[in-house]
Amino acid sequence: MGSAWQDAFLRYLTDVRGVSMQTAEAYSADVIQFQDFLAESWGEARSQDWAAVDYRTVRGFLGHLARMRYSKTSVARKLAALRSFFRYLLQEEAVSHNPAAAAPTPKQDRRLPEYMYPAEVEALISTPDTSTALGQRDRAMLEVLYATGVRVSELVGMDLSDVDLTERQIRVIGKGDRERIVLMGERATSALTGYVTGARRELLGASPDADGEAVFVNQHGGRLSVRAVQQRVHKHVLECAQSGRITPHALRHTFATHMLDGGADLRSIQMLLGHRNLGTVETYTHVSTERMKKVYGAAHPLARDD
Repeated sequence: MGSAWQDAFLRYLTDVRGVSMQTAEAYSADVIQFQDFLAESWGEARSQDWAAVDYRTVRGFLGHLARMRYSKTSVARKLAALRSFFRYLLQEEAVSHNPAAAAPTPKQDRRLPEYMYPAEVEALISTPDTSTALGQRDRAMLEVLYATGVRVSELVGMDLSDVDLTERQIRVIGKGDRERIVLMGERATSALTGYVTGARRELLGASPDADGEAVFVNQHGGRLSVRAVQQRVHKHVLECAQSGRITPHALRHTFATHMLDGGADLRSIQMLLGHRNLGTVETYTHVSTERMKKVYGAAHPLARDD
């Protein structure tokens, strides 16, 4: 895809569709891969003959991906990229129809999200050494992740002006720049208050790199990165001898699962998580069912295997 098309498509995705730059660049790379497929099939001269692409061409590309042993998730993402690209070309009147629109999305294998039991969450949150500034920060960070169910990107993007400790709520900006309010309990609020009024000030110090707006900062006073949060959570997971598969995102899944177990309705969980589709949240009903099966199998005398 020529650079002019590529740049225009990226602007369409970010400015019109509201997707992140990371997603836009991934979609762009997927379309370039499709262009390479056309070059192999039709010759280099016709590799950008978008108007000639039909449903069979798209299906041929999907079959090519399957033969290359791409995962169903990757194939689905690439198909979504083609749908967006031809939607853009339709808008620009470069094609007369969207040949990718009717192509069926590969059925995904259901994978239940990782989650933690309440005792495991308690052990993890209690791991940081709160006698140190970094330990206080990590404790507050873990408390907020579990209490609110926010994404890591939303956590590191929090500013002090977003936090209302009196009302125990935080304003977060989620995917697509959608704004929502998340709530905290007394313990998370207490941990966050102690960190903001104590350890955070110590970490900010007089550093020229200090970010006076960021809630969570690193040892130099700069805004904490997503990668840094992932590393700190992994460190504490190992310290409390839990599964290395537990990630910050697992705390988000755990929040949703525990809310559902506690009687919260799916619509409320959807709003707190910031999901557009209720179907995404329904995954957690399967998690709760699996947990119930395990408990039943371990506790009921007639359910246990001989």
